[in-house]
Amino acid sequence: MKSLLKSMMACAALLIAGSAIAQSKEVVIAYHDMVVPWRYAQDAQTIEKQTGYKVTFRKLASGADVIRALASGSVQIGEAGSAPIAAGLSQGLGIELFWILDNINDAEALVTRNGSDVKSLADLKGKRLAVPFVSTSHFHTLVALETAKVDPRSVRIVNMRPPEIAAAWERGDIDATFIWDPVLAKAKKNGHVLTTSGRIAQETGKATFDGIVVNKAFARDNDAFLTSFVRILADTDAAYRANKAAWTPESPQVKAVAKWSGAEAADVPASLALYDFPTPQQQASAAWLGGGAAKSLAATAAFLKSQGTIQTVLPDYATGVNATWVRKLAQ
Repeated sequence: MKSLLKSMMACAALLIAGSAIAQSKEVVIAYHDMVVPWRYAQDAQTIEKQTGYKVTFRKLASGADVIRALASGSVQIGEAGSAPIAAGLSQGLGIELFWILDNINDAEALVTRNGSDVKSLADLKGKRLAVPFVSTSHFHTLVALETAKVDPRSVRIVNMRPPEIAAAWERGDIDATFIWDPVLAKAKKNGHVLTTSGRIAQETGKATFDGIVVNKAFARDNDAFLTSFVRILADTDAAYRANKAAWTPESPQVKAVAKWSGAEAADVPASLALYDFPTPQQQASAAWLGGGAAKSLAATAAFLKSQGTIQTVLPDYATGVNATWVRKLAQ
């Protein structure tokens, strides 16, 4: 009897251990509709194949939604712009920025509808401008208006997620939007680009970027997974940079990007060209995860606080940046 009991206890211990291992080899990654090269790796299930983890991808409507999902614990890794990342860190969320998904440049733009009679930022007074709140484009909307000495309260700024903006644009319910692809490509077809994030960054020094963040506890327990994940991200970006001409609307790479982002395959090559995708060496440098990203997050948080979007600014945003994994690749 004792022998049987010991055997049962041993089996139970093995089952518990096996369950713990299985749980530790699962991850939920939140993403949204950004047009970026690594969508191809998502489609090819490269992460699952190279890490052995069970990966669940959860598509959310905006970076702010991703940050909320990370706060709830329903996801462990997520994509978001520098503004929602700054907001999340400012609220004490236990996350770390570990990968620069892209330098936004001209991939986000303020577009005015044809016939709206908006030819300058000053002309936006009294107009309906749609933007996802606490996003990089929201941040740059406020920066652009401040630089042009236009009171944001004089503009009817409405909070809409990208899918909602696309629908409102089609209906003619809004006069302008500051947004990214795939909605940006649709808006450009019957609209005029008033300014871009790249232009605003050049004029003000306040650049924006998209990044990937991770729950700190998950990062601590899954170092090998993050090492492999970052290598996959870097390899996919490198494949794009090395042979952009091969990324045509008919290519499997572009079809995958279109499938996961919701963009039209015909629009994807031009959309990708608007971004800059830093190499691991660049990411590990002082320009990005080695210092620049923390400074950008601090500047973004300070501006968001001045606008009443967040209540607190941290003394140092470097605590929310972790260059460990890009440095391994950059060596």
